[in-house]
Amino acid sequence: MSILPMRSFLLVLFICSFVVAVSSRGPVYKPPPVERLTDRFAHKSVDAAFSNLYGDKNIHQLNNGSSVNIILDKSSGSGLISKNRYYYGFFSAAIKLPAGFTSGVVLAFYLSNSDIYPHNHDEIDFELLGHEKRRDWVLQTNIYGNGSVKTGREEKFYLWFDPTAESHQYSILWNNHHTVFLVDNVPVREVVHNAAIASAYPSKPMSVYATIWDASEWATHGGKYAVNYKYAPFVASLGQIEMGGCIQQKTDSTQSCSTGPSTLDPVEGQEFAKLSKQQTTGLDWARRKHMFYSYCKDTSRYKVLPAECNKA
Repeated sequence: MSILPMRSFLLVLFICSFVVAVSSRGPVYKPPPVERLTDRFAHKSVDAAFSNLYGDKNIHQLNNGSSVNIILDKSSGSGLISKNRYYYGFFSAAIKLPAGFTSGVVLAFYLSNSDIYPHNHDEIDFELLGHEKRRDWVLQTNIYGNGSVKTGREEKFYLWFDPTAESHQYSILWNNHHTVFLVDNVPVREVVHNAAIASAYPSKPMSVYATIWDASEWATHGGKYAVNYKYAPFVASLGQIEMGGCIQQKTDSTQSCSTGPSTLDPVEGQEFAKLSKQQTTGLDWARRKHMFYSYCKDTSRYKVLPAECNKA
């Protein structure tokens, strides 16, 4: 083969490789190996875990109740709420997101007690924000404690996979030591419960929610792209539901599981008190390669950064 054809061949090979690498938002990276926390907790059926919250006609159980589709169309979104309230625990769902043009659509998997404490509620959020491009769903995490909603603690990530092709696991570990957000068991964010964030750390029992809704006003590029119902219905699938935690007894609003290992609280043991070496490596990988926004770096929004951002 002459030098010129060889150069042409190598150029074509390089271009093809580049196109594959950037066909989604940036290169598709393989995450480092991590422990599978999701293997430690049993799956629950939809009926055992949730009740319908709203949009009944847009909630369809599948596979004998082991999974569920929640749907947004022009008439309504839809949502589920856990049958129990939890004071600490591990909460997870395998979620497959709608494909196609999904600007303005939000799928949320989160914990909250705003229905009980409207003025000083706690909340731990996964919010998946739709996009005008198929694979560019954005993952947003947020956390509130004691009604601290004026200080938005958002962090945003691009995913390292196509979330519309198959289901992926989104998990929250919440205990007295820290709150950890995990995607396919890879930690993407850790909020350590220390003195700096103590007043804003979630501290009261919460319900688990899964909702899909129209957030045209803010979700995609600050509301630049609204939901286009020409592409409806928007169908999200949830399965492999896990809820392992201290269940608040309905007769005891003061129940706490924050002291010592307890059969009532399966995430209070030492193995859940801090990240392992593998998990720390995974966290560093996710944040270096995939996080594109953190409130702790937003000096135009916060002239004085929240106290927890000022790490020693």
